[in-house]
Formats: sequence, C-alpha cells, structure tokens
Amino acid sequence: MDVDLQPNLSSRRRLIGEKFFANYLYPYALIFAVAILLSLGIAIECRSIAHLPSLLYGGLYWLWWGVVVSVLWSFGAPEYGIFKLSFKAVFAHALIALALGTVHLLLLGALSPLEQAVHLERSLPGGATSLLRPNRLGMELLLYVGSCGVVASTLARSRSQREALKSVDLERQLAAAQLRALQSQMEPHFLFNTLNTITSLVDLKRNTEASEMLSHLESLLRRSLQKRNPDKIPFHEELQVVDGYLAIQKARFSDRLQVRIDASEEALAGLVPVFLLQPIIENAVNHGIAPMREGGTIEASILKVGDRLCMTVRDSGDGTPSATAGHGIGLGSTRERLAHFYPGVHRFTAGPSLAGGYEVTIEIPYEVTAA
Repeated sequence: MDVDLQPNLSSRRRLIGEKFFANYLYPYALIFAVAILLSLGIAIECRSIAHLPSLLYGGLYWLWWGVVVSVLWSFGAPEYGIFKLSFKAVFAHALIALALGTVHLLLLGALSPLEQAVHLERSLPGGATSLLRPNRLGMELLLYVGSCGVVASTLARSRSQREALKSVDLERQLAAAQLRALQSQMEPHFLFNTLNTITSLVDLKRNTEASEMLSHLESLLRRSLQKRNPDKIPFHEELQVVDGYLAIQKARFSDRLQVRIDASEEALAGLVPVFLLQPIIENAVNHGIAPMREGGTIEASILKVGDRLCMTVRDSGDGTPSATAGHGIGLGSTRERLAHFYPGVHRFTAGPSLAGGYEVTIEIPYEVTAA
C-alpha cells in the first residue's frame, strides 16, 4: 500500500520552523524591534526621523544596546554562568559595563562634526568631552545593569515555565502509563476468569454450556481486536461488552443469575472509560451472587441527570464485608481510572445497600462524541 508522506513531511517542517522561530529568532526580533522604536523616538526628539543626523544618533544610541542585550541573551544560559552571584562575576560585569559605556559615548561623540556640518536647529549632545561626563557615563552603567537584570529575570522565568511544562508533561505521561497498566491488567483478568469458568464446566461434563461460553468469548475477543482500544467509548459499546460477559455468566449460573439493566437513550450515547461497567458487574457476580446457593439478581441503572451520567449497580447478596472483600482489580482499578479521567469532578461510592445487597454508584460528567 502506497502512503503519501508529503503532508506529514510538510507538517513536520512547519512545526520545526515554528519551534526554531519561537526559541531562537523571536527573542532577537523582539529586542531589535524595541531598539528601533526607541531609536525613532530619539530621532523625533532631536528633530525628525527624516533628518539623517538625528536618525543616526538615535540608531547608534539604542541599536548599540540592542546588540548588547542580544549578546547577554545568547550567553545567559546557566552553563555560561554570566549571571552567577559571585564577586568574580560582579567585578567582570563592572569592567565590561565601564568599557562598553566609554566606547559607546565615544562613538556618539563622533557625530559632533556631522552636527556642525549640517547646522542642526536643535543641537545633539556633541563632543567626546561633553559625553564622557560622569552623569552620562553613570547613565551608561545603569543601562547595562538594567539590561542584565531584565535578561536574567526573563531567562529565569522562561526556564521556570519550561520546567513546569516539562513536569506537567511527565505527570501526564506517568498517568497515561499507569492507566495503560490498569487496562492491560483488566483484560487478562477477565479472560482468565472466563477460561477458568469454561474449564470448570468441562470438568462437570457440561459441554454444551462450555461450548456456548467459548462462542461468546470468541465474539468478545473479535470485537476487542477490531477496535483501536480508545480511552473512552459510547456507553452502548460498553454495554455490548457487559452483555457478552453476562451471556457467559448465565451459561455458568443458569437460572441462579438474573440481570436487569435500565439505560436511557441519552445515557447510551454518553462517553465512558473503556471497561468501566464490566468489572463492577463481574464483582457483583463473583462476590454477591456466586456465594448464594439460591443465586440472586443484579440490577443496573444508567441515566443522564442534568449534566451528569449516573450509574448504579446493586446485587442481592448479603452485602457483608466478608462477601464483598477481595475486590481486587475490579473496584480498585475503577477508583484509580475515575480519578485519572475526572479528577475532582466524579463521585464513586461502594458499600452495603439499605435495600439489601451491595451497591456501587458512579457519577461522572456527561460527554458525547464530537460530531
């Protein structure tokens, strides 16, 4: 089968280009955009942006600092250590600031002959002697210190945000891995229990029931292999899994197991995590009905109430802790998966019911598949 890789390749190139611009070009573009705006402001203050000496003065004044800030940004990473709080670093910055300030003022002073040649109506601060006055040199030092402070704080905040995003991404990956581990536990758990039941039927010479169970199991496995195993599915698909499981259990228990499931049309369209209801039904069968000599009934109600999807499963067992102990993968994994999919917005309760037996209640936000 031929696969067109061109769209994926174009998308990947575009993504790389956007990442390169965001991480490398954007900071420098922003720095020089600000420097250019400040340069135009100086030119307007002196005379106008159309006046060459004014424009040169403004450009030399602020584009110089654009270059300085760009260099500080380029070498501001922790591995270079230029913003470390140490005597050596502070002394080095003091020398650099003094040297840069002196050179900058001398370059600005070089515009003095140009000013005199064109006879500006409003004089620029001209001459190396006037520019090297202590107050002008002090301003240069303050600008350097301010540039260092802005670059260092911006880089620190950027690193902090990247680390926070990386931490969130790692937590998300860990939660997803834990979820996959839970689901990979549940499917073999269901399969092994079913195979053990089939083995027991064969040992009891109930070959017809064993054959029916194998047929139902084959149908379930075929359906699960055909799907892509998404995280959530419409409830009507989850109900198909439950129906297949109950068909197997009815072959095992015969008339000892009665099941009533009431699901509204809206509830059938709602999304639920894969294998949400089946382990709860399985728990009710194994710990509520199986110990009862006369068998019992399992009732399930799934309704949409407002913006919530409400599920209740109750068995007619004795509801005592001894009868419902050993929940294992069933209820334990359900708690963890609900906490993963609906943190802080779900309700899960499990315990003896006032009407008798054991009852499990789940409430989750109602969701539907996007059209």
